[in-house]
Amino acid sequence: MRLYAKVLIGVALVLTALGLVVLASAGNVRAGAAFGDPNYFINRQLVWAGIALLAGLVLARCDYHVWQRMAVPVYAAGVLLLILTLVPGIGVRIKGSARWLNLGPMSLQPSELAKFSTVVALSAWLAWCGRRVKRFREGLLVPLLLLGAPVGLVFLSPDFGTTFLMGLVGGALLWAGGTRLSYLATTGFAGLCAFVVAAVHDPIRWARLAAFLFPDKHPDVYYHLMQSKIAFRYGGPFGVGLGNSLQKQHYLPEAHTDFIFAIIGEEMGIVFTVLVVLLFATLLVCGLAIGLRTADPFGKLLAFGLTMTLSLQAMINIGVVTGCLPTTGIALPFISYGGTSLVVSVAQVATLVNIAWHDEADWRKRKARVVKNRLHRF
Repeated sequence: MRLYAKVLIGVALVLTALGLVVLASAGNVRAGAAFGDPNYFINRQLVWAGIALLAGLVLARCDYHVWQRMAVPVYAAGVLLLILTLVPGIGVRIKGSARWLNLGPMSLQPSELAKFSTVVALSAWLAWCGRRVKRFREGLLVPLLLLGAPVGLVFLSPDFGTTFLMGLVGGALLWAGGTRLSYLATTGFAGLCAFVVAAVHDPIRWARLAAFLFPDKHPDVYYHLMQSKIAFRYGGPFGVGLGNSLQKQHYLPEAHTDFIFAIIGEEMGIVFTVLVVLLFATLLVCGLAIGLRTADPFGKLLAFGLTMTLSLQAMINIGVVTGCLPTTGIALPFISYGGTSLVVSVAQVATLVNIAWHDEADWRKRKARVVKNRLHRF
């Protein structure tokens, strides 16, 4: 277990360092044009990286069972922050979406915190239910209510990408917790239908979906994906060199946030993007291994939920940037510009590390008791 924890720490540090290096290049043009300081984005991200490191050190040492004891207030705080984003004058609306809270010199994105708090709440509930999770009330009704509140608020912001991600993670967590597959299949199909209907009736999301399916008929909306693909084509196998991106010169929108993976492909090449994918794959394997080897039901579910959150978010972002999925505003964990996302991503890895360390300590205690009992027999 300690090996998995060490590998996770290494992966998180490498991805964070890579994010800072790429952001210094990908964000300098837009930062200079918008704020008169080419280092505006990287300076702010460095501050958030320091906060993330401190939070990670604390959470890695803090017994993860504290989340189980505080599941209700943590969940309530996450929902409250999401509500505040929808309140005029409190929530900050950018490009039609109310996803941020203004904290003076910095801003907070509550949906990132809500992903964590929802996983904590669902894990605590499913662990408490035990075998009763097979029942309709304990296994589906209550979890859907717990999941529905934050997902509904994120949907209203509107943020379809995060809504879809939280729905996937919630469904996966219910499956891991033992909810009947018949319940999950019916609910999942109904939820997917409702999501598609909502997307069709939203002009912006429908335009993105139509552009993904029929790019020739919607060239203006397809612009993001087209420029992203051009970035990968320019980069080739080994890239044009760090800092030499052409697409960041106001060609590729959101080059420092949602589409930063394309800048990695352009400047460092396809070979380096494969390395990034392998790092996230390593995170997935280590996180799942920690969950499978953990004896504590809450720790097992929490590890699974946090691992799926990070892995699925990375998969969706990479899928969007490479043109495999319709455009949606989801950041690449550890790498995209965004302080809240970075802090929460590091916090999730730190919690996984703590679960691994605690299980290792519990295993050693159990082994010591077994040896002691055998000695007493003699």
